Amino acid sequence: MSFKRVVVTGIGALTPIGNTAPEYWEGLKNGVSGSDYITKFDAEKFRTRFACEIKNFDVNNFIPRQEARKMDAFAQYAIVASDEAIKDSGLDLEKVDKNKIGVIWGSGIGGLRTFEDECFNFAKGDGTPKFNPFFIPKMIADSASGVISIRHGFRGVNYVTVSACSSANNAIIDAFNYIRLGRLKACVTGGSEAPVTIASVGGFTALRAMSERNDDPKTASRPYDKDRDGFVVGEGSGALILEEYEHAVARGAKIYAEMIGGGFSSDAYHITAPHPEGYGALLSMQDALDDAKIKPEEVDYINTHGTSTPLGDPQELKAIVELFGEHAYNLNISSTKSMTGHLLGGAGAVEAVASILAMQHQIVPPTINHVTEDPTVDNRLNLTLNQAQSRKIDVVLSNGFGFGGHNATVIFRKI
Repeated sequence: MSFKRVVVTGIGALTPIGNTAPEYWEGLKNGVSGSDYITKFDAEKFRTRFACEIKNFDVNNFIPRQEARKMDAFAQYAIVASDEAIKDSGLDLEKVDKNKIGVIWGSGIGGLRTFEDECFNFAKGDGTPKFNPFFIPKMIADSASGVISIRHGFRGVNYVTVSACSSANNAIIDAFNYIRLGRLKACVTGGSEAPVTIASVGGFTALRAMSERNDDPKTASRPYDKDRDGFVVGEGSGALILEEYEHAVARGAKIYAEMIGGGFSSDAYHITAPHPEGYGALLSMQDALDDAKIKPEEVDYINTHGTSTPLGDPQELKAIVELFGEHAYNLNISSTKSMTGHLLGGAGAVEAVASILAMQHQIVPPTINHVTEDPTVDNRLNLTLNQAQSRKIDVVLSNGFGFGGHNATVIFRKI
């Protein structure tokens, strides 16, 4: 069957290095670190005392207080980024067929802070069950897509994907498929996470997954560096408006890029560790290339999953070299998590925005904080270390991998 073409007509971002997409891009190209000591709770007794938090953000500037109090932060972040993307797209919400606009969102955890707060409050009481009436709707992950839909009256398909740190890429691919199959005219997609909480930081440090560089948090997220010691958790949201190409052209929309492929795979190996040979990563990228009907040599830039973990970083690069062959050394590769930290279920969304903006500006954002070469990393690769690089970028591939062995890859092309 023949598929509809799918394009990106709007973007939005709320990140630790910029509270709008343009601010985010400035942070990316200038190599700004979003990591600092935690302010959301007292982390003094934690092994990790820093994170990539959003800064100078007041939700009541975007959502009335009475509405905001009914939402967990991850859903608030979803509204802020999606509102920006919808406005940026120029969609006329008075004229568009809202029955044909969907919302497919990604979040790996959902309302963790809400769950924490309610449990702490109960534990402090006398055993009498006193819970906030909004506890459940605030906590459940699907509330993010629900509140976006309700806010704008979008009546198309509506759900949230939960596949750990590949959740947002999963959502973007699902939105892509609904549009190219002709089921939707447009879709709000992306992902959000609000994991700078006691349980999240405590849980990830118990796994020994997070950096413990408490003496120098700004440089703690250092993908591919010999002394990397784990990821830095981040919070925020990224949003895309995906739209049927003909629909976008008919209304005179500006078009950032065309989405041409998405791929999935499973490591089928371990609940937290990646496949030692990067086999799942390779399969996901291969599936995306096959879906896009392009050759590996056509890709110019890869925004890697690159979390700054000892195991994950070299295995993804091993998969890239295996799949792309000699062309791997002609690519630019970078991990924007070195700046934003790891937004977990929202990571793929902010990285898709970064990838699209890199293509628009023909600038590859850097992998910052690299000091010492790691012999387990193929340092012949152009990892765009410490400074942004200008280059011709026509095709971008972006990876997202998650606990449980979930892998999802998206590909965008300049139009």
